[in-house]
Amino acid sequence: MTVQSLPSADGDVIRGAGPAGPLAPSASLSQLDMGLLGGLVLLSAALLFWATGSAILAAGFVAGLAVAAAGVLLVRRLFPAAVSGEAAAPDWTMLRQAVNHDDVAIAVTDRGGRMVCANDLFGTWFNGFVTPPGLPLEGRGAEELKNAGRIAWRDGEGHADDIAIGPLQLRAQVMRAGQSEDYLVWRFSALERLDLVAEIVRHLDGPAGRTLGHAGVMAALVSSEGRLRVANQAFLLRALGEGDAVHYAGRDVAPMIRLDDAGALYFAREGDRATPVRLIQIPLAPADSNTPMLLALLDEEMGPTDRGTAQTYVETLLSLLPFGLAMVDRDGRFLYMNRAFVRAASLPEGKMPRYPGDIVVGEDKGPLADMIRRHSSGQQVGGDLSIRLAGQSGDPVSMRVVGVRGLGEAAVLLSLKDSSEESRLKRQVAQASKMQAVGQLAGGVAHDFNNILTAVLGACDLMLMRHTPGDSDYDDIQQIRSNANRAASLTRQLLAFSRQQTLRPQILQLPDVISEVSHLLKRLIGETVQLSVHHGRGLGAVRADPGQLEQVIINLAVNARDAMPGGGTLTMETFPVSAADVRQMGNEFMPPADYCALKVSDTGTGIPADVLPKIFEPFFTTKDVGKGTGLGLSTVYGIIKQSAGFIFADSKPGQGTSFSIYLPVHRADGDAPAAPQPPAKPKKSQWGTGTILLVEDEDMVRAVAERALTRAGYSVVTASQGEEGLERFAQMEKVDLIISDVVMPTMDGPAMVRAMRAKRPDLPVLFMSGYAEEQLRQSIDIDDVAFLPKPFSVAQLAEAVSATLDDAAHRVPDGQ
Repeated sequence: MTVQSLPSADGDVIRGAGPAGPLAPSASLSQLDMGLLGGLVLLSAALLFWATGSAILAAGFVAGLAVAAAGVLLVRRLFPAAVSGEAAAPDWTMLRQAVNHDDVAIAVTDRGGRMVCANDLFGTWFNGFVTPPGLPLEGRGAEELKNAGRIAWRDGEGHADDIAIGPLQLRAQVMRAGQSEDYLVWRFSALERLDLVAEIVRHLDGPAGRTLGHAGVMAALVSSEGRLRVANQAFLLRALGEGDAVHYAGRDVAPMIRLDDAGALYFAREGDRATPVRLIQIPLAPADSNTPMLLALLDEEMGPTDRGTAQTYVETLLSLLPFGLAMVDRDGRFLYMNRAFVRAASLPEGKMPRYPGDIVVGEDKGPLADMIRRHSSGQQVGGDLSIRLAGQSGDPVSMRVVGVRGLGEAAVLLSLKDSSEESRLKRQVAQASKMQAVGQLAGGVAHDFNNILTAVLGACDLMLMRHTPGDSDYDDIQQIRSNANRAASLTRQLLAFSRQQTLRPQILQLPDVISEVSHLLKRLIGETVQLSVHHGRGLGAVRADPGQLEQVIINLAVNARDAMPGGGTLTMETFPVSAADVRQMGNEFMPPADYCALKVSDTGTGIPADVLPKIFEPFFTTKDVGKGTGLGLSTVYGIIKQSAGFIFADSKPGQGTSFSIYLPVHRADGDAPAAPQPPAKPKKSQWGTGTILLVEDEDMVRAVAERALTRAGYSVVTASQGEEGLERFAQMEKVDLIISDVVMPTMDGPAMVRAMRAKRPDLPVLFMSGYAEEQLRQSIDIDDVAFLPKPFSVAQLAEAVSATLDDAAHRVPDGQ
């Protein structure tokens, strides 16, 4: 810490320490003290009169003491601190704030805008100790930093989130501190990991390079061609002298060093009386020979006592580097590790392991020990080893093992990169990609199953028309139909997970949805589970399908019940979440906005950490065979995502699980109230007349639909794909309705309908598909068309046809 003004240990204030606190109150004599002092004076005068016999001398003695006492009291009143020897207590709170973080550039200013203290990193990053906010920042950085300072004086804390000085991107935090809050603490932290070469250039050419020089370490950065890029003054003065130390960039390093017959290394310009030096080569990227190399040189002339000091110099050098480095001796024991290595290995602070094998999992201890043993006794070469750290997850990381010489007891240098953030991002991307791929697969499978189930349900309905209850085949047909409906519910769950189901969104309040389903929840969870519901205030309205939200709540409640076999408490909470709250959460996936949140918590067994990332995958379940399909949470995930919301799970084994759902608050246009839901339409007749053109590429679906419509009284013409449908349309004199599949080979349904509407704009159209209506309407872009989702029964098909024909009859054509 570079301190311009600091209090000394004994409490005295050193120069320029800023505004002092209030002085201690002036000490005054009490009445008792005055009485005792007066008594002593009179007694002394009496003794003097008895000894000398002179009344005049005694009276003069009393008068002199009175004048002296009056002077002391006057001085005490005017200069109490000077007399008492006491000074204002230094502001330790401010200083503690300043030195709280070693890896952050820190400066402290007083209310007058003067610099009080700053650390070395501040001087390195900003090329000197410039008083904030006058730092040489780029763009509007200086103005943003100044505004942050004003806000800190007003509110206690200010921020400047994106400022830059050269390639260095910073975030600034300004806090008011001190016992009287008379100081500002400026903290600057890097937004991202800096380029290693640029960081070393900055260090060597700044205060850190001078610090190394004072410690006797001569450091230089050399390019892959052997040319000097940057060096500290200690290296330049020894290698080039004062005259050439100014223009050194790009000079060849080889002529600066000479090697004698005994293998000793010297600076060439120092001649025969040169002091031998020890050279330490630190490759910045050992796997790439085209990258620069860091050189550190130490004087070789030292006794055994100084060997430890040399190793201290090297450790000082390694501590400045931003990547993880550790030194290991020939016996395989750790000698030193810098702070970057401690962070990368997730080691507890202050507890250094004894062997490198202590930081890896048991399976990797042997390979790591063998590699260290090979490199500690062989040539100065390096190799990479994939290991798994004991303090992290099972993701492997790369460790570089390099044999070294000239570092005292150190024989191996270990390099470890902090890849925890990179691994986390990789896992998130892999999980998102897997969920997307599984969703696409689930949607495709559900679409094909819907075609099959449409044919099965239609065939069952047609057979039931020929059988009555009591027939021998009636119960079997009903069983087939019941199983087909169960299969249809599974396909709906798959479509929900893949976000391809048909939603009917409404403007609603979450507490109303929970109230509607609460009576069903109490029966589902049983008597051993207690249901607790809490609603927050200020909840906004959301836009979602109430039926699907009820399905979400039921699925989560059933899972919570199964996680509490011995009973427990199921808690449901609703609360508002503002955009500021989202920013404080620091979630990378949720955009800052206003949300209405639903939290479902249980007191069950919890979910293990290795299972938690898989819970939303379809068909993944930890329940026994026959007790779950594994589609409950995947359905919840799909419904929430399709409703533009977010869902997160948090669980600890033995402490329960909580699911947090965030749905965006719906903002109506203007102040107009939300439109009421249209009343339910009356049930349509299953009989009718007219000519229908049916276009369907699946033969079984087309056959069932044709038979069902013919039995309902319609005249049906069929086609197997879009181009054939256009040919049939051109041959027909009258067409009352087009029923078409959406996705077909060669020509799809929407393209066929556009060609037909070009000749007859008022042509009624009914699309049927196994995909979601919302997804298809975004791609169809055709007005006045009806939609029938698969699978459907014969009755549903007849009702949809009747409703479409009625709507077409009541619709007034354009231009009339």
